[in-house]
Amino acid sequence: MTVPGGRWIQHWDPEDETFWKETGEPIARRNLFFSVLSEHIGFSVWTMWSVLVLFMGPEYGLTPADKFLLTSVVTLVGAVVRVPYTFAVAVFGGRNWTVVSAGLLLVPTVAAFVVMEPGTSFSTFLLVGLLAGIGGGNFASSMTNINAFFPLRKKGWALGLNAGGGNIGVPVIQLAALAIIGANGGPRVLLGVYIPLILLAAVLAARHMDNLASVRNDTGAAKDAARDAHTWIMSVLYIGTFGSFIGYSFAFGQVLTTQFGRTPLQAAYLTFIGPLLGSLIRPLGGRLADRYGGARITLGNFVAMAAATAVLVAASMAKSLALFVIAFVVLFVLSGLGNGSTFKMIPGIFQNKALARGLTGEEAVAYGRRLSGASMGLIGAVGALGGVAINLAFRQSFLSVGSGTGAFVAFLAYYAVCFAVTWAVYLRRPAPRVPDGPADPAEAEDRLGYARV
Repeated sequence: MTVPGGRWIQHWDPEDETFWKETGEPIARRNLFFSVLSEHIGFSVWTMWSVLVLFMGPEYGLTPADKFLLTSVVTLVGAVVRVPYTFAVAVFGGRNWTVVSAGLLLVPTVAAFVVMEPGTSFSTFLLVGLLAGIGGGNFASSMTNINAFFPLRKKGWALGLNAGGGNIGVPVIQLAALAIIGANGGPRVLLGVYIPLILLAAVLAARHMDNLASVRNDTGAAKDAARDAHTWIMSVLYIGTFGSFIGYSFAFGQVLTTQFGRTPLQAAYLTFIGPLLGSLIRPLGGRLADRYGGARITLGNFVAMAAATAVLVAASMAKSLALFVIAFVVLFVLSGLGNGSTFKMIPGIFQNKALARGLTGEEAVAYGRRLSGASMGLIGAVGALGGVAINLAFRQSFLSVGSGTGAFVAFLAYYAVCFAVTWAVYLRRPAPRVPDGPADPAEAEDRLGYARV
């Protein structure tokens, strides 16, 4: 199955139940585990500036607007690099690229270790923040890689677990910061902890992961995915779920310190809770989508996210810290649940497109895998841009009215748009035609149960 010394698997057919039970499942689970480890540390590096800004007191000379701009820049780079990271798997192989991308995390971590002290210019912090954005790319390559290892019936769970294990890197670095702040340690202690962990992740990926020879570089897949209307429709939905998760992860601590006057230590006691629960519940979102249909779970989730945001608006206006924190944590949980259900929808959409075009068997599976893998990078990149918008919205809201209330009203309106899009495209009868080809999967919904994507 593998080329000696090369870690390349030549034959991979997870849709064959005999192959999956006898050979495929243990290999897929092993690759999933070590992919999660690398992606987990990537998320920690990507979001480390959400923690580092809490260490940066008045002696650093940064305003709240400066800090929101800094975290926006980090989020932006993490979104942009997801596109090339997606296709790097096909160029270099999943294992090989995991080793390289894990090793690259040393660059922003060491750079932040060097500059993190009072007197450093804001432009220098922005430059180093740009470097930290590469940690956001690990998600895209990891999801594309793991998508190829698992059969369609298991993708919701596998992709949810992979993404959730990565997302949990956000609360882990926040917990580490809490411990270090509580012990009167500085930001360089936190950064020093992560340098050996990055090296460990790269070594373990090299020793225990595999490349799939069937995942070949296909620039045509990227073009086809970009031309497909469903790639951009799902991007809109993913902005509402993952964009919310990553944007709030960067902004939560700053909102607590700026709007509610919490000290960095007091904020750190609260900021990790939402990302932790949101990460842990993401596999459940995928599992529920496997069972009941991703579109149904996503639709209900946006209703709940809108309700939680309305409570946040009320809590912000009433200056109720307790209600604000509770509602924010609930919103984190819902964003994690929606992350799992939306990503489950993607392979189902393209599989149904294959069936609607008259493809069957391995030909249909190959078509769905090809386009879903390519679209995930684009959807993940656009979704992460939602995190940029959230931080910029908070920045403008604080500059304009001195609180985050205006930003929350905008988020509430966006969740209403996401609800309408989910219902109109994936659940409404009769399903509308999306002008993207001679046969559209929406037309196949009545025949194939399209709401179960």
